[in-house]
Amino acid sequence: MDEFHLLSKRFGPEAADLELDDSAPAVHSQLAKRGSVRKFRPEQIPDHVLRRLCALALCAPTKSDLQQRDIIIIDSPALRSEICLLLAGGRLGQKWLGGVPNLLIFCGNNRRQRRLHARRARQFVNDHLDAFFNASVDAAIALSSFVIAAEAEGLGVCPISAVRNDPDRLAELLNLPEHVFPVAGLAVGYPDEQPPRSLRLPLTVTVHHNTYTDDTLDAAIEEYDGRRSADQPYTTQRYVKELGRSESYGWSEDKARQYAFPERQDFGAYVKRIGFRLD
Repeated sequence: MDEFHLLSKRFGPEAADLELDDSAPAVHSQLAKRGSVRKFRPEQIPDHVLRRLCALALCAPTKSDLQQRDIIIIDSPALRSEICLLLAGGRLGQKWLGGVPNLLIFCGNNRRQRRLHARRARQFVNDHLDAFFNASVDAAIALSSFVIAAEAEGLGVCPISAVRNDPDRLAELLNLPEHVFPVAGLAVGYPDEQPPRSLRLPLTVTVHHNTYTDDTLDAAIEEYDGRRSADQPYTTQRYVKELGRSESYGWSEDKARQYAFPERQDFGAYVKRIGFRLD
């Protein structure tokens, strides 16, 4: 991909005026080129490098300096194998998890805040949805910062939402106490492939000025489906047995099929079981 045509390639011609040039910071090119890596070389990342990346991630902004996010480095090969098997869940599309050399779990942590209240004899009155949400966002911000730092180090990464597929079992394996919960996993390693760079929805439907609008959404998705199909056609279709085979299978059909079947229906119940009120 031409180094100076990254954004118009990913977002379409409307992004041509945003293209990078020699004066752009190196991190801008890094972000524009990024893609998820699912094939890694077998060697481990040195511990001091992983810990430095964690420190950089935890320098990220956090709601009101509450610091409600933790990172768990899985450096036991046996535990990593067991967790990766759990995350794969027997699904063929997740076989790549078996070759992950380094695995991290990013957690939301509202437990520390509650401990502070107990230590200082202050009532914890914000026991509602926002307590869970703040910790979730903190963990997500730290994850994003880790990704940027790791890729600047020359590493490849892939976030893993499957940590929420069986949170009770994962919490058991990681000894997670109440009010500490998995938000996302992250596979990290030295890449053994050039990751695909998925085209993105046009900025006209994802960047808004002053007020939200989606008046042009249908036409934009139609155009985007065509662009994706021409440049990155899907090689397989979801749920063919249940939904049949589509002659025109693009991004919107794939995503509609994906969420036409239940996923993580019990995650809310899990969150309540570990002590959160969601009202």
